[in-house]
Amino acid sequence: MNPAVILLAMVTIERLAELWLAHRNTRMLLAQGAFEVAPEHYRVIVLLHALWLGGLWLLGWSNPLNLAWLLIFLVLQGLRVWVLMSLGRRWTTRIIIVPGAPLVSAGPYRYLAHPNYVIVIGEIAVLPLCLGLPWYALAFSAANAAILAIRIRSENVALGELRRAGTSRL
Repeated sequence: MNPAVILLAMVTIERLAELWLAHRNTRMLLAQGAFEVAPEHYRVIVLLHALWLGGLWLLGWSNPLNLAWLLIFLVLQGLRVWVLMSLGRRWTTRIIIVPGAPLVSAGPYRYLAHPNYVIVIGEIAVLPLCLGLPWYALAFSAANAAILAIRIRSENVALGELRRAGTSRL
């Protein structure tokens, strides 16, 4: 099996596992009285990521790997694990609010308000570069920037309202 297929298979398995984890955590949080904010753009995010990964399979499965970009991608995966561990059961792919819950300030959240989005921005660009697809990295980075602008604005509005009310995001 060639290295590109191995890399894409690992990323696919990771993404599917994350969707399962996010769904489990979301169900648990909602059962504890949480509610979702700004769900209308969620399907677009899922579609963007599915098209991104599916296109990488279509266009990059037989390409040689660029080892420098692969190293950067692996660093991003380490940072992703740090985010997941810092949020624990609070990690989800949706904007979920639990009234009265404290804002996470551990791990990378000590340094950035939205570290997961920074990592996703990197991954959207870097994985195609691992496969020698710079134009693909650029196209999906632009699409990702558009949807993240909506997402981060929605999340910041919700966080601002919750801070004024004395609660925060999980």
